[in-house]
Amino acid sequence: MLPAKRTIVTRLIFTHNPLRAWKSLCFGATLALTVSSAIAQEPGYDISYLWHNDQAKVTAYRAKVSGILGPDVEQRLLVVNSGGNYGLVYMRGGGRASAEAVAKVHTRLLTSRGLEAAVPVKTQEWVFAPRKIRSDAGDTPLESKIDAYIKQLRRRGLIKTDELTSWSVYDLTDDIKLASINEDMLMDAASLVKPFIALSYFHEAALGRQHYTAAARRQMEDMIKNSDNDAANWFMRRMGGPAAVQRLLGRNYGGIFHNIRLVEYIPRSGRTYRNKASVHDYSRFLYALWNETLPDSGELKRLMSLPKRNRLYTGAQKVPPGTEVYSKTGTTSRLCGDMGILVAQGQNGKRYPYIIIGVIQKTMSARSYFDWMHDRGDIIRRVSDMVYEEISSRHHFDVLSAGSSENGGGNGGGAPVKL
Repeated sequence: MLPAKRTIVTRLIFTHNPLRAWKSLCFGATLALTVSSAIAQEPGYDISYLWHNDQAKVTAYRAKVSGILGPDVEQRLLVVNSGGNYGLVYMRGGGRASAEAVAKVHTRLLTSRGLEAAVPVKTQEWVFAPRKIRSDAGDTPLESKIDAYIKQLRRRGLIKTDELTSWSVYDLTDDIKLASINEDMLMDAASLVKPFIALSYFHEAALGRQHYTAAARRQMEDMIKNSDNDAANWFMRRMGGPAAVQRLLGRNYGGIFHNIRLVEYIPRSGRTYRNKASVHDYSRFLYALWNETLPDSGELKRLMSLPKRNRLYTGAQKVPPGTEVYSKTGTTSRLCGDMGILVAQGQNGKRYPYIIIGVIQKTMSARSYFDWMHDRGDIIRRVSDMVYEEISSRHHFDVLSAGSSENGGGNGGGAPVKL
């Protein structure tokens, strides 16, 4: 009732004393600006859970805390380095009061399981203590080269302390993994999840529960080629929503999707931060796609090969024109990524397909979206160059070109193994 009363009073003041009303509104606007300015100047607060001189112990503790507090906290729960010690910090950047309230809830949950209390701490330029999560492939020369490049960029400040990177490279000709860096880390999915949505629709179409009509085909091309969010939501609605797509993928393709969490429609703004997947999920999906073990693999390949800009081929200096590309990008103010299959061409005409995935994610949104997206895209392009050089060296053909055209495309074939 109070808002209605204030509205009536305001109308009466304007009717009987316009000058007084104008002064009242001006005072209210000034007060609001003062309060909002004070709020803007308030320092941000994160939450810490443990400090120790042994990074391995903090990393192990992170797994325990994540298991209790859940995936939304896990996404911003980082191991940092400060003053020679390692800390476990939830990077939230909120105000002090909200941090204290959240810490109180977390403390109750954690101490009931025998863990330490959560403590609010002022936000600072935390130094991220990166940890590689390896597959059974172990170190390879290419993995070491990529790792050294990323560390060099971190030392130069070109990758910030709140940024995580994840990489995977697989040589489909030799059936061997060439690089696995943070491959199983759960990351934002952004538009990288759209081929998974396509797979779920083709699965249902193969069973006669959906129909791949001309209208559906147009929507599919918009979703994959143009990364249209409305088209992605169009398919998810027909499938029963994000949770239904998640269940379908888990039931029928659990061997591929170990880490996927599809929980939200994609907002028209593109600010989608809740859908998650790992680079390993993308790698297993692309492997199955290449080997045509998915429903309507041929059409899915065609969609992913439609000419479009990407970060694996477009602007990559070592990848020659005419290289076949099957790819999907993902971009938000927090994530810059690309996954794809590239097919190198040897001088003998033989084709050498390989999988490459690179994802760079920030904890907080980039201040300058376009600059951040451009710079991180160039990092992925440089890694793509490294990968092409490695493939050409392994299979004894030269790097034929410096620079590539805007578009890639094509079709291909292959043969199965576990990724």
